[in-house]
Amino acid sequence: MAKKTVATLQTKSKRLTKAIKMVRSDKTGAYTYVETILAPELVNDWLSKK
Repeated sequence: MAKKTVATLQTKSKRLTKAIKMVRSDKTGAYTYVETILAPELVNDWLSKK
């Protein structure tokens, strides 16, 4: 499973990171990409979830 942090986004007072995770479908076995924008300290927790 591939994991990668793509970009660090900055708004007025918050630093945000866009993270992309490749997830395999249980039904078809195909891979899909799940994207989210969250705080940098939460990225590792999000990527480690299945």
